[in-house]
Amino acid sequence: MFRKMRRGKQLLSMEKTISIMKRCTNGVLACLGDEDYPYAVPLSYVYFNEKIYFHSAKDGHKIDAIMKNPKVSFSVIDDDTIASEEYTTYFRSAIAFGKTRIAEGDERLEAFEALVEKYSEDQPEEDKHKKITGCTQAHIIAIDVEHITGKEAIEYVNAKR
Repeated sequence: MFRKMRRGKQLLSMEKTISIMKRCTNGVLACLGDEDYPYAVPLSYVYFNEKIYFHSAKDGHKIDAIMKNPKVSFSVIDDDTIASEEYTTYFRSAIAFGKTRIAEGDERLEAFEALVEKYSEDQPEEDKHKKITGCTQAHIIAIDVEHITGKEAIEYVNAKR
């Protein structure tokens, strides 16, 4: 169903791909927007329990798009070093494909806790708890990952040899 990576030598292991997804702090959600135009929106997220979670207002372009068609892709860039003399960049990235849905109940709470911990771990526990339990104006959206791959520049691959 999902294409095999054309440049297989540059394929990262699943372990390294997951590490990228956990380490990065922002990514781009791509979905089908208004009038079937692609809609790609940068957002903060957490990779937790083999899913991608993010928060969203309960109305707007993003939520309308994913409610209409839950199939999405989500990409992150872990490294993007410019090598101007080589007319290229040395990169490391990951992309996931999956279906979105609104997280509810315990899953919503656990995912929200993971988001807060990722971005505000230095805040007092009481403040984090208030933020999580008091937020009712946002959805927590889950991407149930169906396929995920990581890729790195050929220069990184060759340097390992």
